[in-house]
Amino acid sequence: MCKPVVLRDVRAACSVGVRGFSFAHGAGWLSLSIVIPVTASARRPRRFDSMSAKNDRATWLHGPSSICEPVAAEVGRAWRIVLLGAPGVGKGTQAQLLTGHLGACHLSTGDVFRAAGTRTDCDQSPAMRAALDFMRRGELVPDTTVWEMVRERRQCILQCSGFILDGFPRTLAQAGLLRKLMEEESLSLSAVVNYELPVEEIVRRLSGRRTCSQCKSVFHVTERPPKTENVCDRCGGTLYQREDDVPQSISVRLEAYHSSTAPLIQFYNDLGVLVRVDAQGSPDEILARTLARLRSSFI
Repeated sequence: MCKPVVLRDVRAACSVGVRGFSFAHGAGWLSLSIVIPVTASARRPRRFDSMSAKNDRATWLHGPSSICEPVAAEVGRAWRIVLLGAPGVGKGTQAQLLTGHLGACHLSTGDVFRAAGTRTDCDQSPAMRAALDFMRRGELVPDTTVWEMVRERRQCILQCSGFILDGFPRTLAQAGLLRKLMEEESLSLSAVVNYELPVEEIVRRLSGRRTCSQCKSVFHVTERPPKTENVCDRCGGTLYQREDDVPQSISVRLEAYHSSTAPLIQFYNDLGVLVRVDAQGSPDEILARTLARLRSSFI
């Protein structure tokens, strides 16, 4: 499991280079990240421990200050999965549920972007700052910047006992970069799950979705309400409606998805790893459908 390693000291502003990465920090408390890479050997298969169902997704948000500890004995299969589907099909919810069943890390790039806005300049990597600049101007974050944020977290992708990527890749260029990274480490994707849902159902789901401001768990006002209104069941954080979940934003998001992300369906279909799943029904029903498709297709 990923755990942050942080050293603090009182120093003037400085720049620290760690294994090819450079992170700028301001005066005052200095947060120094030490990244200890553990690379795979082409001669020996990787061995993994099954991870606890209680995966702490916050470690993915720490960026370069997090490392994935090497793990030992092999317990079952290490699943490496990409989730595709238009906004509102339930990728985040399914990623959380799949994490508990498959023992993989839930890695959400959307959560990384949202968390970046809550950090001080000292805690932001160059890629984070660049992404925020684009977002403040109302511009799409380019592939190179998105990829840099993912690359900063490469140890979470390469060293965890499998992963479930939610929100990345979104373009063919990003898919190519991910494929190259994994091939360099003699890894491959287990499956790419494409969740399919009618447009009218997507609109209904998005407008009722509520997200925890702390742990990023997702609820729904009618289908998956919290035990206490506007309070997260997991951590007690405040639930809120994301700006891109208001009805006015939904049509824009769907149009952007179909123009940039939908071509990935054909790309992964050609690679023979695409799994199509009907995203209608309850979260548990969709989970059962997903697990059945994965196990029948790739085991």
